Amino acid sequence: MGPFFWISSLSAVLMIMSACQPLGQVQSGSLSEPVSESTAEIAVPADILSAIAAARIVYLGETHTSAADHAAQLEIIQALHQRNPNLAIGLEMFQRPFQPVLDRYAAGDISEAELLAQTEYETRWGYPWELYAPIVRYAKTHEIPLIALNAPAEITSQVAREGLSSLTDSDLRYIPPLAEIDTTDAAYRAFLSDILTVHSGPHGGFDLDNFFAAQVVWDETMAESLAEFAQANPETQVIALVGEGHIVYDFGIPNRVQRRLGDDLTHYSVILNPSEEAIAAGAGSIADFFWVSDPVE
Repeated sequence: MGPFFWISSLSAVLMIMSACQPLGQVQSGSLSEPVSESTAEIAVPADILSAIAAARIVYLGETHTSAADHAAQLEIIQALHQRNPNLAIGLEMFQRPFQPVLDRYAAGDISEAELLAQTEYETRWGYPWELYAPIVRYAKTHEIPLIALNAPAEITSQVAREGLSSLTDSDLRYIPPLAEIDTTDAAYRAFLSDILTVHSGPHGGFDLDNFFAAQVVWDETMAESLAEFAQANPETQVIALVGEGHIVYDFGIPNRVQRRLGDDLTHYSVILNPSEEAIAAGAGSIADFFWVSDPVE
């Protein structure tokens, strides 16, 4: 299978390994092993909404800079919220130490400007806020809980540079226990190795072990955040807004959430506006659904 879709979260992984210099999006390489026939559906939005309406967790895989993707996220959130008022939104773009700030914003205790300042949004995420603002404002207006999913950038950066063994006890406050950070998935490792190779030669000039461990810390932390909220709020449907690289093939977050919540978990992954190459290729087992929307001007 040739390269056919964009891994929007790769730039952030590489950024923490390159003195935080932002990089453009990088097209993925192929998996080292063939995948099964297509299990993803390219369906009309109404059919996708009907299919995912009863899921405990729905992953909406975005390209961070895509206005169309964020418009689709809001559309999906609004539609699901109309069906089920017990909704929560998990946000990759906020890191776990700043959950109290999100809570204060949701309660009306601080302004939107204070939310951005106190979560250090510009330095820790940095993608244009107006792409995400309508979603966050909708959540506040409708009293939908917001969940800070992500690991602190300091931790993923440390792992990317020096590996998991370099973490100290104080580093573990906002990530899962090291025993729960599973780096044994050979297919996922090969997948990320291909991406690095496409970026700038073999392994992109980075240590593959550390690069892979940093990505897994990222995935496991977001999976733990989602699983803990779902366990504490069994009647609430959780919509996770994350880069598509964290959900493709279930490698990143979905399998790790299911490991925590059990095989009977009902959850679906939706890639927003996949590339023409992905659609033409049939997409293998990339995701449960593709959502294709009109471009946003």
